[in-house]
Amino acid sequence: MKPIYIAAYHQSKFGKLLAMTQEQMIAAAVAGVCGEIGANAEMIDSGSIAAVCNFSLHQQGLMAGLLAGVPGMAAKPIEAVENACASGGQAVLSGIYKLQAGLGETAIAVGLEKMRDDEGRADGKRVGEALGYFSDPNEREGKTFVFPHIFAEIMQQYMQHWSVSEAELAAIAVQEYANARHNPYAQMQKVELTLDQATTIGGNNRYLVEGLPLKTYDCSQITDGFAAMILATEEGLERLGVDRHDCVQIAGWGQAVDPLQHQQRQVLEPVGAYRGMQIAYALAGIGPAEIQAAEIHDCFTVMGALGTEIIGKAKPGKGAAYWAEGKAAPNAECGINTSGGLIAKGHPVGATGIAMIGWAAWQLLGKVPSALQVQNAEHAATFNIGGPVCASVCTVLRGPQ
Repeated sequence: MKPIYIAAYHQSKFGKLLAMTQEQMIAAAVAGVCGEIGANAEMIDSGSIAAVCNFSLHQQGLMAGLLAGVPGMAAKPIEAVENACASGGQAVLSGIYKLQAGLGETAIAVGLEKMRDDEGRADGKRVGEALGYFSDPNEREGKTFVFPHIFAEIMQQYMQHWSVSEAELAAIAVQEYANARHNPYAQMQKVELTLDQATTIGGNNRYLVEGLPLKTYDCSQITDGFAAMILATEEGLERLGVDRHDCVQIAGWGQAVDPLQHQQRQVLEPVGAYRGMQIAYALAGIGPAEIQAAEIHDCFTVMGALGTEIIGKAKPGKGAAYWAEGKAAPNAECGINTSGGLIAKGHPVGATGIAMIGWAAWQLLGKVPSALQVQNAEHAATFNIGGPVCASVCTVLRGPQ
């Protein structure tokens, strides 16, 4: 296969984009990522765009047409991709697939989500309904907020099966909020969180579903944001004027989807997620021990635990303990979600998978704030999921050689 490199990455601050429209977000994403390397859209051969709530929240389809409307992007092979919350990662894979197939030497992946209104307010019930469409209809009955309810059940199952405490899972959120305070792009940058706050019911923190352990601080954010990435072959880098020795390589990638139907999934050890990660490691020719940094899909704290296990940093049932013991901190065994993760950095659904890969690449390039920088990192992994642990997109990145 052709080596594939990240020529450029760009993202907005996550949180509130106020009156900025989807069309404006796409234009800003393309201009921003091209500006990172002094390129222009005419130099890009193909594109993919990811958004999840465009139909339900904005009554807008054919997102590829909006990307084609950016000057320099018309009349090129472009498609919108949707794989629930893994759509951003899927857009990156779509670009890789086209480059591997010989459809040009450069590709752009754009991801975005506008989840708040023009004043920055979030309609949690409306967003919950929109995201609920990405679950099995048989799992929605009786659930006002479908995904928090589903993951509250997964959290309870995880805790009971592996004898894990609420405090161990809360430690994930505490570390991520601490990381976000140093990330200028993070939604929760100005929020401090202690373990006592994360485990005590009161104030902002409450149980979301009666009888289930999921609390407010176990949850990711409702977020506006966009991200864009330019991928290139070696020939593409030459055209863009970028030295490959200054670039991160996407050395491995894997994608797999488990059945949407609950009775056909193994949520505590998801087959597709493990398979996707194993494929990515095999392509890269390395294993989990060689990963020094990672960005994983912690839509809820239980997924932070599961994701740590899936990337191979902890055995099944030991992911929460990995965080509680301090091993996931930026200066520890493996810096995981040094960005703040979905819980504190934010979760603009269509942009999330791209942003995970982009931040991991910045780690390998030494471009993150010093308090978050993993020292001497040579490889990083990402794990992006969609739905109730259903769709999985995994990558392994190699630093400049």
